[in-house]
Amino acid sequence: MPLKEGEGWTVGVGETDTDNGNDKDAEKTSILVVDDRPEQLLVFRTILEELGQNLVFVRSGGEALREILTQEFAVILLDVNMPQMDGFEAAKLIRDYRKTAHTPIIFVTAYADELQTARGYSLGAVDYILTPVNPQVLRTKVKVFVELSVMRQRERRRAEERVGLAAAEAARKAAESNARRAELLSHASRVLSGTLDAAVASRQLLELVVPRLAPFAMLVPLSEQRQPQAALVCTVKATGDGCDFLVLSEDDLAVPVRDGITLALERSACVDLDDAAAHLLLSGVMVDARVPAARMALQSVAAAPLFFSDKPLGVLFVADRPGNLCDRAALEELVSRAAIAFENARLVRNLQIEVMERQIAEEKLRQASRRKDEFLAMLSHELRNPLAPISNAIELVRRMAPNEPKIVWAGEVMDRQVKHLTQLVEELLDVARIGQGKIALKKESFELSALLAHAVETARPGIEARGHKLRIKQPEKPVWLQGDFGRLAQSVDNLLSNAAKYTEKSGALDLTAKVEGGTAIVSVRDNGIGIDAALLPRIFELFEQGERGLDRSQGGLGVGLSVARSLVEAHHGRLEASSDGVGKGSEFRIFLPCVTVVQRNGDAPAGSKHVRDAGGVRVLIVEDNTDAAESSALYLGMEGHSVKAVHDGKQALDCARVFAPQVVVLDIGLPVVDGYAVARALRAAPETRSALLIALTGYGQKEDIERAMEAGFDLHLVKPADLKRLAEMIGEFSVSETRPSMATSAER
Repeated sequence: MPLKEGEGWTVGVGETDTDNGNDKDAEKTSILVVDDRPEQLLVFRTILEELGQNLVFVRSGGEALREILTQEFAVILLDVNMPQMDGFEAAKLIRDYRKTAHTPIIFVTAYADELQTARGYSLGAVDYILTPVNPQVLRTKVKVFVELSVMRQRERRRAEERVGLAAAEAARKAAESNARRAELLSHASRVLSGTLDAAVASRQLLELVVPRLAPFAMLVPLSEQRQPQAALVCTVKATGDGCDFLVLSEDDLAVPVRDGITLALERSACVDLDDAAAHLLLSGVMVDARVPAARMALQSVAAAPLFFSDKPLGVLFVADRPGNLCDRAALEELVSRAAIAFENARLVRNLQIEVMERQIAEEKLRQASRRKDEFLAMLSHELRNPLAPISNAIELVRRMAPNEPKIVWAGEVMDRQVKHLTQLVEELLDVARIGQGKIALKKESFELSALLAHAVETARPGIEARGHKLRIKQPEKPVWLQGDFGRLAQSVDNLLSNAAKYTEKSGALDLTAKVEGGTAIVSVRDNGIGIDAALLPRIFELFEQGERGLDRSQGGLGVGLSVARSLVEAHHGRLEASSDGVGKGSEFRIFLPCVTVVQRNGDAPAGSKHVRDAGGVRVLIVEDNTDAAESSALYLGMEGHSVKAVHDGKQALDCARVFAPQVVVLDIGLPVVDGYAVARALRAAPETRSALLIALTGYGQKEDIERAMEAGFDLHLVKPADLKRLAEMIGEFSVSETRPSMATSAER
């Protein structure tokens, strides 16, 4: 095939008939033939194709340079005499290219003198072949370089395989190391997070290090001032199984240990101590005869600091035999997790100390409060003893002394001051009783209007003395309460007296009462000096008072509001205070649970007990139909029973706590809380556990009766209920004081 200028071709083993099939493609190499004569290229092809290699033919030096850029050649046959670029010039350029600087070049020429030969060898030629060529000589010379190239390729492949095997082995070892490290760190996280005791965590940390990472470890905790504390040393037992522990006091820590701590803290990272420092450190530790480190021939030492948020907690020293290197990554990650565990232990310890200190402080406060209550009780009693004879003496002087204006005036002054002193002593006694839990409430039923009237009557002298105007507003319908009349009147009196004292003369006071959701709300409002926002949260604390002048014109001990709140809370109520600020007046509101009471003989007098016929019991009617509830209450009241009526389940439960009814007539279909839930709650409450529960419902089937029995009802009535029959049931219960069964009720 004729070859034109600028063309070249490659002959592979598959294109020849001389491929013996013994060499693998991977061991084939390439031969570059450069000659401008096509007939000469055909000659070279005929001679060289028996070698079974890749033959590349080009006709110029430029084409040869392009080929060497794309592939590697075992040998280059280069014609010396070529147009444009001769063989010597092409050889120089080939040698200047780093990749082909050592590629063998055989010059082919028809004539070669000594000068030309010398020039060729100076350019890196390995041989000269004269044309016409001897096929056997050419083939033999080229074959030598081909075999050398194949050998180089084989060695290169073997080297690459060795590198690959080494990389694979390194990757395997790295994977195994990472797996062991991950397993160690996972185990460390579980172990270290399982305790909040620093001493236990220290032992666990050293057990994680020895012997997994090193045969010797020492943990030196640091104080808040970065001073070393007693160290814990851990070594492998002589038997090889388990660890030995011992404690070195801070005085036993040699100078090299302290120097290692300083170095690790300065660098804030794990550091290797030099051989001299390591030897000194181990020698200093092994001064203690209990440390068996000497038998392990330890030499290399690393120090890893434990930091938490830039705060040093300690330093971990690990030592190993010469040539053994500790897994640095595992060690650094381990101390990082250990630092978190130690910080958590420190926080828990501080919290325990704080709780303990708080408990001690609270106990001291309780003791101080108890001593204060005991002192107030003793002081009140000691002050109370001479008041009676003083009061009696004043009365005797008043009767026996002549009726002179000055003597009369002096007697009135003494009488007022004795009464004032008596009131102060009574307040102190109330504080002592409340603090000691000795306050006794005499509960009875009374009307709210009577309570307010009594409180106003008591506070009126103080109100009138300062020229205040008192406006009273209360509900039109009677509102009945259950509680200690005197104590609740005292609470309202305290609020009125405070309002009078802390309002400028000729002020305005408002006493308002209303009922919302079964709760009576009594409000005392004034336009006085108001309450500072900083004082408002503490206004009910004992002996707490606002700012006063040096004359203390308001008087008092600052115990009235505290006593009033305690008394109201003892009645299941609450007392609240509000003010818009200094100079804007204030308002105090009492919240008390209330019930509607229907008396047989009209309204009962204030503060009196219920007047009941013999055999009368306390009856609570729970019915959302107001007319039905009031008519039933009126009828049962005429039968001699003490009756209260409410209209939903929540009111019933609130009322039951203070009224403690003996009989409950309960409608099933109630708003808020249904009758079944109310019955179960009443059965669970101590005040109504043994009360007679009568169900009122519009359903009278057998399953309705069974459901009522399961909820705790004793009797079952279908609406509209026969009031006479209801009265008979209650009368029988009041006589027998035993609850009938639902079965007995159903038979009737």
